[in-house]
Amino acid sequence: MSQSESPTETFKRATAAALRAVAEQTDVTVTFGHDQPGVAGNRARLPQPSRLMSPVEAARVRGAADAVALRLRHHDAGVHAHRLPQEEKARLAFEALEQARCEAIGANQMAGVRENLAAALEERCRHQGYDRITEREQAPFADIIRMLAREALTGAPPPPSARRAVDLWRTSLEGRLARALPELCRLVGDQDAYARMARQLLSDLDLEVGPDEEEAGEDSEAGDAEPDNPDSQPDRQTAEADSQPVDADGHDTDSDDSDDGEAEAIAGDPTDDQDDQLEAEADQQPGAPPRPETRGRNDPDEPLYEMFTTEFDEVVGAEALCDPDELSRLRLLLDQQLQHLQGVISRLANRLQRRLMAKQTRAWEFDLEEGLLDAARLSRVIVNPLTPLSFKIEKDTSFRDTVVSILIDNSGSMRGRPITIAAMSADILARTLERCGVKVEILGFTTRAWKGGMARETWMKAGKPPRPGRLNDLRHIVYKAADAPWRRARRNLGLMLREGILKENIDGEALLWSHNRLIGRSEQRRILMVISDGAPVDDSTLSVNPGSYLERHLKSVIDWIERSSPVELIAIGIGHDVTRYYRRAVTIIDAEQLGGTMVDKLAELFENDGDAPFMGGRRAG
Repeated sequence: MSQSESPTETFKRATAAALRAVAEQTDVTVTFGHDQPGVAGNRARLPQPSRLMSPVEAARVRGAADAVALRLRHHDAGVHAHRLPQEEKARLAFEALEQARCEAIGANQMAGVRENLAAALEERCRHQGYDRITEREQAPFADIIRMLAREALTGAPPPPSARRAVDLWRTSLEGRLARALPELCRLVGDQDAYARMARQLLSDLDLEVGPDEEEAGEDSEAGDAEPDNPDSQPDRQTAEADSQPVDADGHDTDSDDSDDGEAEAIAGDPTDDQDDQLEAEADQQPGAPPRPETRGRNDPDEPLYEMFTTEFDEVVGAEALCDPDELSRLRLLLDQQLQHLQGVISRLANRLQRRLMAKQTRAWEFDLEEGLLDAARLSRVIVNPLTPLSFKIEKDTSFRDTVVSILIDNSGSMRGRPITIAAMSADILARTLERCGVKVEILGFTTRAWKGGMARETWMKAGKPPRPGRLNDLRHIVYKAADAPWRRARRNLGLMLREGILKENIDGEALLWSHNRLIGRSEQRRILMVISDGAPVDDSTLSVNPGSYLERHLKSVIDWIERSSPVELIAIGIGHDVTRYYRRAVTIIDAEQLGGTMVDKLAELFENDGDAPFMGGRRAG
């Protein structure tokens, strides 16, 4: 290790070398970031370790590296595509079984790899809230089948945080898996035979596996008299399936329905979906929901965004979700966590206030006949005494006629330090902008339940109609209204620290909600600042809709606001590059940069006064 290299960089270099060694491939490109870990081609993406890395975090990174390496070493993409089912639920389960096979080979051969994989799986299950699951439908089927296969292939029990969830499924699956799992153990070294058995297992579980390429080819030969029959043609999606990025858990990153707010593509930004173009601006009015372009399209795989029911959605004040004594206790807890940052808070607040107040006094009108004497032009009088004196006057500015809305992601992935910093930063801005005469509101968005709530129950009672649209109950929280003084709303920000408040995130509808609140305001300038740490994720919705359902809707809403609305939209991504969604955005790596970044970006907006271009897409740190 060189003297200039940090311990984190040394760890990353060693982990990348170990990955290549386990994979037995020297040309693998290894990158570290905050997107979903996984592999695409010969590119591997691993979690970004923090500067103060704990042993648990180190094991999680090593486990993700081992999972990627074992897939590179033991997985044949051609065989996989040959046997891959087409129906989404079956495809996800098939991917999970294949990942379990690759990891089992390594775990049975190397004890260290076994421990790393177990640590990574435990952390992932804990982070996704498996320990809070009380009903079988709340647990993603693909993850359950993977852990049952892992148990059979390696003898390792499910991780502690997921045992209850696995046990909820075990009784109903055990009988049908009794013959298949031992067969999978026997065939673990033969991918093709294992894949055939996996398809049989999924078929026994009443999943639509469809014909594989070999069976489809036989059907095609038998049906030469009907060459145009689409049922006799192999689906092109099967042949191309393994060209898509696959995450470290064996799922396609474009359709993963079991990960949390951190589930994103692992290798570069996805191609922009041109099908998300909106109707002409003339057909839309500010505040109206956008309508995706449908002319010339008849694609059943990309439905318009819908809500199965809005009956159980709620917009609620923070004080209604918690009793006053509890709110006071949580605010005290927030103050205690931020006590060592009071100096930083004061500096940030003073810096923003100085920059905003400077905006008031730096604009002047010169060469006037009355006002303040312009000393800079006295030299003209000395040169020519007949020249009249020149005066100047400060110009009034209109920046006060502004309202700022801060929309904070209240998803489970924000738990811990990120949500604390977000609450602190919102507190700073509310106080500072109030001093400067600028109104500010603070909003949050989450869901009422994990993995569906009353909306999902209603859908199930209705017979589970296909592609029901959004299938969870929204909870939009008002922490501070724009017209409420900061002193009254101060206590509400502590609610973000309450256990159980942070669940899942449906960003598109939250963005429309906060946007429409701003549209109803009378201020001339309206600014919407979004703080998020990743893409929208709601397992209940994504399990019964296309994998990009929520993300496509978010992109269409952002595009409509940026092109057609008078609201100025900016975003701050915590650990995730949100520039692929927002034109005006900045990404921060360390959550502690959030306060300063918010201050700088907001001050930049005021200085630009809405006319100069916003220098978006820059990365802080």
